Amino acid sequence: MATQSGLTRRRGAGRSTGDASDGSRVTSPSPHNGSDNRVPETSFIGGENGHKIAFDPRDISESADKVKQPKLTLMEEVLLLGIKDKQGYYSFWNENISYALRGCIVIELAFRGRISMQKDSSRRRFPLADRVIEVIDDTLTGEVLLDEALKMMKSSEKMSVSSWIDLMSGETWNLMKIGYQLKQVRERLAKGLVDKGVLRTEKRNFLLFDMATHPVADSAAKDDLNKRPWSAQLMPLMFLKIASLR
Repeated sequence: MATQSGLTRRRGAGRSTGDASDGSRVTSPSPHNGSDNRVPETSFIGGENGHKIAFDPRDISESADKVKQPKLTLMEEVLLLGIKDKQGYYSFWNENISYALRGCIVIELAFRGRISMQKDSSRRRFPLADRVIEVIDDTLTGEVLLDEALKMMKSSEKMSVSSWIDLMSGETWNLMKIGYQLKQVRERLAKGLVDKGVLRTEKRNFLLFDMATHPVADSAAKDDLNKRPWSAQLMPLMFLKIASLR
């Protein structure tokens, strides 16, 4: 009888002043009324072998909020990191960004499984930048710059990673290959970010000329990028991805 009475008190059916003063005994909160629609702290779903898997429904809602953020390509993320938030343009002394963006195009195509290193055992002793790229899947990605680069790689002779980056950057003396240059990459990426609501377009006067600038419109998207440990995780991941294509 004593055990049954203690069980009853723990279930909250028979609260008393003495129960409240007993710190060793745990009592459950009073049941919610019918109008309370709060989400329970823990839910369960059926897993393999009939086992239940516990999860926090708040994680699902947080994931849904993150989905609202526009999905950006690697090129767009690099462009967004380098652009000045209020001014909406890059530093005039930053000339390496164009070359970096072409490299991001090659990496993005590799991430999406469109290109890989040519499986040639005789070239494995060469640095990764000197190894030949081949197209393994010519399915279009839906991104204009990526598809433009993919079509060129598909229709052209096979060339190395560094050669493709040079050609897409316009760094060549070969007049027959000058057409491989991807033009206005920064402006096209910026307009894509404007369409996604991350940037906005404004006009600024520089001396005697009007220039289109793209200040940050969605600060949350850039804040999310700044929180990532880029130098510690992303760059090694890029090199490991390229190395895995051997």
